[in-house]
Amino acid sequence: MGLVQTYRLRLARKRLLLRAWRKRRELTSVVDRTGRIGPDQVLLFCTLRNERPRLAHFLRHYRELGVGHFLFVDNGSDDGSGSFLAGQPDVSLWQTVHSYKRARFGMDWITWLLRRHGHGHWTLVVDPDELLVYPFCDTRPLRALTDWLDASRIRSFPAMLLDLYPEGPVGAQQCGDGQNPLEIACWFDCGSYSITRNPTLGNLWIQGGPRARAFFADAPDRAPALNKVPLVRWDRSYAYASSTHMLLPRGLNLTYDEWGGEKAAGCLLHTKFAEGFAAKASEEMIRRQHYSDSHEYRAYGAALEDRPDLMCRWSERYENWRQLEILGLLSRGNWA
Repeated sequence: MGLVQTYRLRLARKRLLLRAWRKRRELTSVVDRTGRIGPDQVLLFCTLRNERPRLAHFLRHYRELGVGHFLFVDNGSDDGSGSFLAGQPDVSLWQTVHSYKRARFGMDWITWLLRRHGHGHWTLVVDPDELLVYPFCDTRPLRALTDWLDASRIRSFPAMLLDLYPEGPVGAQQCGDGQNPLEIACWFDCGSYSITRNPTLGNLWIQGGPRARAFFADAPDRAPALNKVPLVRWDRSYAYASSTHMLLPRGLNLTYDEWGGEKAAGCLLHTKFAEGFAAKASEEMIRRQHYSDSHEYRAYGAALEDRPDLMCRWSERYENWRQLEILGLLSRGNWA
């Protein structure tokens, strides 16, 4: 990469950090327990709106993995999400009614909190419908993974977003409050993915799966990106450039092995189809707070009128991380 491009990326990172500093005024603290954060704790950062039924299992999943503290931004929920989170002893909560879209789809708020509270910690940035799995997650806590990453001088850990869906028409089954969404949405596509490389930022760009074939069949290049870098040894000079798909400095995106073999990688089990998906799509079409004038949600809304069944010849029932490793969707790399 030339000096001019390097300078432009550095300038872009400074602009993102400045945006976050300005947007900090849009956040109001509801309950701040960050004084309880220990020096070696893994921290989780999340923006949400009306996700109350998911939250109990979401917290349980990440507590079992070893997350030490949760930092949430509640963007105008009216379903009790905020009051539920405020009552959790390991949660710090901020609220805002400002535009999710104008805050770079929430990333300006999260970047400020990362800069303020995440420096020096391993940090997870995920959505409420994303459940992280990684090699040995059934026997080794997150601290075991981050200790190995530290020893290997690796600063970031990638995870492919793996869409899970129910058997039968989408929306026919409902996930109860606090229920494990994998009991409803337990199928995924074991194939049909495409991978390209971003020449500027160096990350891999992954597309495909059920959302691409069912909602973007006529425009597969506009299908949602499935590549993410959710786990990072954070530094206050870092910034996510596009959701959690890629970061600056660009070296944090080089999470694959260019010389053969594989680097360690996980999966984010994406349970969007387990609870209230049709209602969510309808709401977001009206709010238009998502990327590209909510193009993604408009595609969902059009297709959901026919209550699609996402099962196909690539469908496989989710079992565990070892199954995903066999299928090449997750890798232990050199971590044994």
